[in-house]
Amino acid sequence: MGRILIADLQAVVARINRMTGSPLTYSDSKPGEKFKANVGHYHLDQAYGGTKLVRTMNEGGGITEITHGFNSKRETYELMHAFIRGLEEGDSK
Repeated sequence: MGRILIADLQAVVARINRMTGSPLTYSDSKPGEKFKANVGHYHLDQAYGGTKLVRTMNEGGGITEITHGFNSKRETYELMHAFIRGLEEGDSK
């Protein structure tokens, strides 16, 4: 695969959310409503030119890291695919 784009990473994250039965969106809050994050939603975090996979842990938007530290897009892509392989392996047992 050539250059990894944010859109490529977003597609993998969407696959992970579908595979795990997790919410597909970060929040369903409407304008004017109190913000409430969807607990369990996987998404990308970006900073310092890097990316990582995280999961929302509470309604306030707190997260836990799935892939640790900010990595290149390619590294995050590979780590997320390893995560998918682990999910698939767990399903096969």
